[in-house]
Amino acid sequence: MHAITIPEPGGPEALVWDEVPDPVPGAGEVLVEVVAGAVNRADILQRQGFYDPPPGASRYPGLECSGRIVEVGPGVSGWAVGDEVCALLAGGGYAQKVAVPAGQLLPVPDGVDLRRAAALPEVTSTVWSNVFMIAHLRPGETLLVHGGSSGIGTMAIQLAKAVGARVAVTAGTKEKLDQCAELGADILINYREQDFVAELKQATDGAGADVILDNMGAKYLDRNVQALAVNGRLAIIGMQGGSKAELNIGALLGKRAAISATSLRARPLEEKTAIVAAVREHVWPLLAAGHVRPVVDREVPMSDAAEAHRIVEASTHVGKVLLVTA
Repeated sequence: MHAITIPEPGGPEALVWDEVPDPVPGAGEVLVEVVAGAVNRADILQRQGFYDPPPGASRYPGLECSGRIVEVGPGVSGWAVGDEVCALLAGGGYAQKVAVPAGQLLPVPDGVDLRRAAALPEVTSTVWSNVFMIAHLRPGETLLVHGGSSGIGTMAIQLAKAVGARVAVTAGTKEKLDQCAELGADILINYREQDFVAELKQATDGAGADVILDNMGAKYLDRNVQALAVNGRLAIIGMQGGSKAELNIGALLGKRAAISATSLRARPLEEKTAIVAAVREHVWPLLAAGHVRPVVDREVPMSDAAEAHRIVEASTHVGKVLLVTA
């Protein structure tokens, strides 16, 4: 098969479409013939040499894919050759075939075509696990999503609205904010021109956000705490704004607030299996009913993954950039 390899860390040109051995599914795994994958920020970090795959995972980048099962390994039940699936991966999605633990497989939702299903596993798992399983967003509460036009952001908006929450977003252009509004965002904040703490407080009569989903990390830590409502929950899922910051414990105590920080890729198999099962139970019916949809900016041939990385690094996209094998 062919896969994207990274002989040496570097810029987008470090991604090489190369012939490699086919993967072999082990016990509890299936082999998926990939139709499409998707680009995530973690793939860019891996390409740059800053985010190695966890032990035992494929060395090829790619944290999600869609395709068809072509082989079922020992000990797998409930799946068969020919099934159309999408999958959460620890690596290996930038390839024509990938071995996947059966617990990380999802059926393609009704009403979603096979290629666009590749845009779903990582974002639905990240949003559902952080916003709902950990931060427990409830109907009537306010969710602030940083990077509302990203793949994570576009899914967070839709899921929060589907459960009856109010959604505030930050984005860097009017065009991106307009697209967030089309997905249901109620409070639109241009972070290049407006202070999100002040804008959020004004829009919520001084209350702030009950839950904040943050991809920035250090850069936003102090202001995120300021933006939290009493009993608020800050869920940190990224470090695009750095990894070290000073935390005002007094402000956190005064609001009786909580901070969680998670990554998905390195979690144990049993935790990923539980998250995927929860996504299938709670999110897949919303997709089938048309209340939630994958947001895809464009499709790029997988062999030209370098161009897809340039697009994502330039942040000109809305939603996901897919890599298609044919």
